[in-house]
Amino acid sequence: MTEDPKATGDIGRRIAQRRQKLGLTREEVAARAGAAPGYLQYVEEHPEASPDVNFLLRLAEALETSLGRLHGGDTELPPGTGRAGRHPELVELGPEECWDHLSTHGVGRIAVSTPDGSPAIAPVNYTVVDRAITFRTASGATPALAVGTETAFEVDHIDEALSEGWSVLVTGHAEGVTDPDAVRRLAEAAHTEPWAGGERELWVHVEAERLTGRRILAH
Repeated sequence: MTEDPKATGDIGRRIAQRRQKLGLTREEVAARAGAAPGYLQYVEEHPEASPDVNFLLRLAEALETSLGRLHGGDTELPPGTGRAGRHPELVELGPEECWDHLSTHGVGRIAVSTPDGSPAIAPVNYTVVDRAITFRTASGATPALAVGTETAFEVDHIDEALSEGWSVLVTGHAEGVTDPDAVRRLAEAAHTEPWAGGERELWVHVEAERLTGRRILAH
């Protein structure tokens, strides 16, 4: 039988990411799962680890997730396929909360208008610099169409286990950055290369003229 590549190699990374997302130490998770912290460390750090299903079931419960998600079974699915929480509450986020959620970098979506007038949305790796959104793209790519226009940039996050989530919307004017010193500064501030790869020589700066956010809480 052919082994599912999603079931091995990446499970330790997914466990570590989920644990860190919940703000838990290895010791805390191990105590919840009735396991040794040293073994949990081994599973997280060694791609060749092959923990048994009973351990993984206890670990999934400790991490407030499912065995399928630990195995990467939701990799090809859109976020938010779970049911709504009981008694959900939609709350507005203040400006400082919005910036906290935007953090220093991540993946967001830029909205543009194409040459034929139809709207388009494209994902980009972004960095927050001086409370403005910056990203790098190629001159002929869809995100580059934002340059010189009023645009919208959106970031969101879904917590499948708790049926909670948040979204932040930044609207403002987008400009291409051409000054060599400014380009160098943005390159130094970037936390990662664009995931899409290839030549991405155009830096885009979106000034946050309006900032709004919402969060869904499940009680």
